[in-house]
Amino acid sequence: MRRQVIEKLEILADAAKYDASCASSGGTRKNSPTGIGNSTGAGICHSYTEDGRCVSLLKVLFSNVCIYDCAYCVSRRSNEEVERVAFTVKEVVELTMGFYKRNYIEGLFLSSGIFGDADTTTEKLVAVARSLRHDHLFNGYIHLKVIPGASPELLTEAGRLADRLSVNVEIPSEAGLKQVAPEKDYHQVFAPMGHVRDRIDAAREERQKDRRAPRFAAGGQSTQLVIGATPETDRQILELTDGLYSEQKLRRVYFSGFVPLGGDDRVPDPESYRAPLHREHRLYQADWLLRKYGFDLDEVAPPGSANLDSDIDPKTAYALRFPTLFPVDVNTAPIEWLQRVPGLGIRSSKRIVAARRRGTVRWDDLRAMGVVMKRAQYFLTTPDHKPHLIGSDPGAVRRRIVGGKAEAPQLSLFAPAPLVMPAPLAKAAPLAKAA
Repeated sequence: MRRQVIEKLEILADAAKYDASCASSGGTRKNSPTGIGNSTGAGICHSYTEDGRCVSLLKVLFSNVCIYDCAYCVSRRSNEEVERVAFTVKEVVELTMGFYKRNYIEGLFLSSGIFGDADTTTEKLVAVARSLRHDHLFNGYIHLKVIPGASPELLTEAGRLADRLSVNVEIPSEAGLKQVAPEKDYHQVFAPMGHVRDRIDAAREERQKDRRAPRFAAGGQSTQLVIGATPETDRQILELTDGLYSEQKLRRVYFSGFVPLGGDDRVPDPESYRAPLHREHRLYQADWLLRKYGFDLDEVAPPGSANLDSDIDPKTAYALRFPTLFPVDVNTAPIEWLQRVPGLGIRSSKRIVAARRRGTVRWDDLRAMGVVMKRAQYFLTTPDHKPHLIGSDPGAVRRRIVGGKAEAPQLSLFAPAPLVMPAPLAKAAPLAKAA
């Protein structure tokens, strides 16, 4: 590999690490007799770093040259510490094919800074996908990050070539975007989302009539929200997330904790700001309840609330807000209610329902199924387990789940050693008088 390409790869792969929305799922593109690769079954392996970033794809920017000056972005125009480089279409294609044939990657995630205009940038991304699909018959996974403002014709071709498309909302509110990226138009982000949504729906209807009809972004579309760069609350973020799922029919919304990089007064000072990874984790838990467990937004984040409870997960917080709904009888409750019990997941709820067909489910059966009893014990009943604390004192349940943080002092390795008082000396027994 040429040294110049390696240097570009080091710079543009490093710049792409801040984009969280690269998970690959839902693609079902199969190999052809004369092609190479596929995105079905083991064709796509999901692997994540400790901070949740996907590492199974070649995740890279086409260019880090950008005409915008977004305060939260490392590739912003005013950041003079960044060396500006750009791939050619041929270089990205050769990298992808070379890494795929070496079994380094299972697909490509391609984004870019915005150089020229939206159409110019999107055309380069589409050209990479076009060359991979048509010139090299590549059937592996491709995720393209399309640019807000791109023409519908380019978006349509991108959807024909890629397994997943995404348009990043980035900042969760229009006011926040004006604060950190005043050159961008908040509503312009949603126009390509709507076009992709409509094309996905149309392609699905066509394939119901004729299975030979071409697919369009079979893995759906996704977006990313940057958390912590602007002052939106968790409730505001989840309101937007819920709307994106219901109105734009997004497959996933990713949350990326803001990483302060310094040099811009419009975002938090890196000297005093701590990356909110714990907050990002709670938002993902809430997102899971909205997408997979059938919770409503108001059940996860009540109206008027600000942020999610940082000490307990959103499902446990829901159960403690509605103690009269618990405990749930595992032998009679429908599966929808079992899934609302803290400590019970979708898989364990299905196991309980299956076990009920064979007989009565008891306490030890739940342990054998892998139920997280530390939390579930307060919210479910079996013939040999009848908890009452959730009905009489939900606050006590909370304290027990969080480990009594509010009542017990935090132990420290450097606390002064406790004083140990010597035991009082026992009185000496009087000597027996000599007879």
